[in-house]
Amino acid sequence: MKLKYYLFSAFMAVLLTACGEEEQKENIKIPGQSTAVQKEVVQEAASTTAEVDNMQNKGVGPIKNLELNEDIDTAMAIRGEELFNNMCTACHKMEQKSIGPSLAGVTQRRSPEWIMNMILNPEKMIKEDPIAKKLLIESHMAVMANQNLSEEQSRAILEYFRSYDQKN
Repeated sequence: MKLKYYLFSAFMAVLLTACGEEEQKENIKIPGQSTAVQKEVVQEAASTTAEVDNMQNKGVGPIKNLELNEDIDTAMAIRGEELFNNMCTACHKMEQKSIGPSLAGVTQRRSPEWIMNMILNPEKMIKEDPIAKKLLIESHMAVMANQNLSEEQSRAILEYFRSYDQKN
């Protein structure tokens, strides 16, 4: 009898957890935002991302315009790979979705300014940028951690992404 009780209790716990997952999308946890604003973020992300040209969107943050050389700066890319491996791989993989999205091909999907702004200021991007809002929803509300990297460090990571995408 006790075994049936424990099995029933375990089944109900799993069932309640599974049923609550859909509700989680409505109860977004965006740092510094009220529940009403958070629901608005989901609605806005769904409606505005179709209108946004991903490569023209520069994001929100300090990087307004970035001119890149056609050639990859190998030394910078190596430094960027080291930074990426030390700071980002807990949540991001290049070839597969993890906690965050896969980053292979990111330089073909996003502008260089957007990439750097997301690295430098993920909180503001999530609050104000429609693409970042959509990615937040797709990642089950896993907010990207601000690693407090410098512009130089974020530029190195961008160069690593460029070199990776050029090879693949």
